[in-house]
Amino acid sequence: MKTPRPALAAAALLATTALAACGSSADGAKASADGGAGADVVLRLPDPGNNGFLALGKKDGSLDRALAAVHAKAAWTGSAGPFAPAAQALSADQLDVAQGSITSAVAALAQKPGFKLFARTAPDGAGEGILVKNDSPIKSVQDLVGRKVAVSQGGTSEYLLLKALEKNNVPVDRVERVYLRADQTSGVFNSGQVDAWATWNTFSTPAIANSGAHFLATGKEVGSDNYAVWAVRNGFADKHPAVVRAFYTYLHDNGLKEKADPAAYLNVFTDSGPTAVTAAEKEVAVAVARQGAAADVISEADIARFGTVARFFADQKVTKQLVDVKPYLIDISTFSDGAR
Repeated sequence: MKTPRPALAAAALLATTALAACGSSADGAKASADGGAGADVVLRLPDPGNNGFLALGKKDGSLDRALAAVHAKAAWTGSAGPFAPAAQALSADQLDVAQGSITSAVAALAQKPGFKLFARTAPDGAGEGILVKNDSPIKSVQDLVGRKVAVSQGGTSEYLLLKALEKNNVPVDRVERVYLRADQTSGVFNSGQVDAWATWNTFSTPAIANSGAHFLATGKEVGSDNYAVWAVRNGFADKHPAVVRAFYTYLHDNGLKEKADPAAYLNVFTDSGPTAVTAAEKEVAVAVARQGAAADVISEADIARFGTVARFFADQKVTKQLVDVKPYLIDISTFSDGAR
């Protein structure tokens, strides 16, 4: 996963610890999450951190104003991070919506999911890929033979590496995959304990800006179908389709605004400290965001590409069997946009 993608916190928080906090904060929200007569429905979602339009929506109240039209309000719980723990939180009724990648969603859907996907953002061709240090002797994907590449298991990171190897006819067993959590990889990469790092923009931006790294191959160059996707808890979607529709509309409209002026959505709460984007990082982040896209409905063409990802993961033995994504998709256009 992909964090909302525009959220570019330089220091990613420990996802499992953050989502464990859902047990307390989410339990408090759960009492009103289903909304009794006359009560506001509570939409629980991961805290957006310091960057992106959701961070601004939290700060200026615009998200709550949008949700108020359907008698709902936001409750921020935990923090945005890898989708795997978020998927568990959705299935455990600790979150109502969360964002990830279609690659991590496929891996989660191979289990017993308690969520469905209701929106997608086009693959990030510029902000994710395989990083190497600027002074690295590795000049091509073929040069990864015999090398160590850091990846997060079963999601964006592993997918990008495997796609790069396939595209360049490099046998997967000729490259050593070093499985690490994304938020624990920076130090390993910087110290030279691995030769390359397959990752996404949350981590590639500070690595490029601060650590003398560059992309050996980007998502676009490896032919990535790695959409960002938004998931909603099944029970919430069933009971509150108007809230899901209102939230989707907010994602779409404000995603377009951020793409038009990315710099305005960085350092929303603070321009100092570990969550702040530095001047060097801002330059990289803005360039990537201008090439991005906003959330949109899931089309038939998107569904076909989701299926391609699922087939690829099955062929590469990332999943034990082919995952059929179609039963876990929502056509948001069929959801009412009126009051519940």
